Amino acid sequence: MAQKPSIPKGTRDFNAEAVAKRSYIIETTKEQFQLYGFQPIETPSFENSETLMGKYGDEGDRLIFKILNSGNFLFEKNTIELPESLNTLMLKSLDELSISEKIELNKFTDGISGKALRYDLTVPFARYVVQHQNDIVFPFKRYQIQPVWRADRPQKGRFREFYQCDADVVGSKSLFQEVEFVQLYDAVFNALKLDGVTIKINNRKILSGIAEVIGAQDKLIDFTVALDKLDKIGEEKVKEEMRSKGISEEGISKLQPLFSLKGDFGNQVKSLKSILSVSEIGLEGIKELEFINTAISNLKLKTATLQLDVTLARGLNYYTGAIFEVSAPEGVKMGSIGGGGRYDDLTSIFGKPDTSGVGISFGLDRIYLVLEELGLFPNTITDATKVLFINFGEKEALACLEAVTQLRQKGIKAELYPDAAKMKKQMTYANRRNIPYVVLVGKEELESKMFTLKTMETGTQEKLKLQDLLQALL
Repeated sequence: MAQKPSIPKGTRDFNAEAVAKRSYIIETTKEQFQLYGFQPIETPSFENSETLMGKYGDEGDRLIFKILNSGNFLFEKNTIELPESLNTLMLKSLDELSISEKIELNKFTDGISGKALRYDLTVPFARYVVQHQNDIVFPFKRYQIQPVWRADRPQKGRFREFYQCDADVVGSKSLFQEVEFVQLYDAVFNALKLDGVTIKINNRKILSGIAEVIGAQDKLIDFTVALDKLDKIGEEKVKEEMRSKGISEEGISKLQPLFSLKGDFGNQVKSLKSILSVSEIGLEGIKELEFINTAISNLKLKTATLQLDVTLARGLNYYTGAIFEVSAPEGVKMGSIGGGGRYDDLTSIFGKPDTSGVGISFGLDRIYLVLEELGLFPNTITDATKVLFINFGEKEALACLEAVTQLRQKGIKAELYPDAAKMKKQMTYANRRNIPYVVLVGKEELESKMFTLKTMETGTQEKLKLQDLLQALL
């Protein structure tokens, strides 16, 4: 019985039209990256497990695809001792495992897997910076456009394999870098004609200050992970999650002004200063936000809007300063189409302390869906072959190929139908490929050294010399 073809959930095939549209987004983004002075790098699709694990928090770690060691490692006798309780452990969620059970499970998985598919491009970039630090000129501005993998539940705009488009700067603590990244977001979306995006900004120092004020400094990660879900699950569910993580009722009640914070950037900052008046780190975060907002107000954005969102947390552990998230224009139901932030100590985990960095990411797949929904892809990007030469036989085909060669040298997309099939079949091929012109070279044209050009939309035909054919198709 023949196997039914299929692909894993959360992955996709792309036809020629989809590839052309994705390339349009990538090339437009690359152009802006290069205008801002970023250099391209690439890293392997998989890393050593220890490079990735522990960098994304518990929720991120559980979404990392681990790779089984190669060969018949699992099936060779006496290679690894399977714990008797393994079946029981595998039936539990990570939250249900005790510390000793987690150690036992990690010991087993470490024994069968030493590598993992990259979860994002930032941690591999930090590894790259440390590994190649002697060859890098700091501050180092890099961009990277490659696929990443996450064992997530597939849904609209969320895939298990998807591309990230990242730009980062390491080696500078200047807040002008954050200002430039706000401008870069605006520049890319303006170039894509995607007007009306909102660039949300917050600062992890403000979140640290809030955790300090409510007496939850030791639960900062639990607090930020829960708060980051506010727009997805709502205020009451966020409070429930905080309670389940041990945050006191008194502390949660102190958060209430945060849930109802309204007004423009300035008014929100004023309210925050009141809430965080006793927190030094919180006030430092506010000062950084004010600097960025003042600079952007002076420089002006083309089509995007910068908005303060104090509930924005981004659940990745490595952010230490400003954090960003970009939402699609109003009326488009889509998760974030970009995000990023400042990380002051990410490279220290690889042995290079005090190397501050900041970066942003563009969600290629979600941007694609938004452009598609709004009809913003230019018609020209899907143009393929412009002219098809009909094949009447060996002599005629050779004459056609000579013309095809000259057309291609002029940048005209041309092709010869490979077989001397029936005319109907060849014309059907042209129609199904949406090729706007066909050229016929039969016995008569061969003798007179002429070419019959047919416009498919109108059905009109004209006989032309080669030079005139070139001019007609340019």
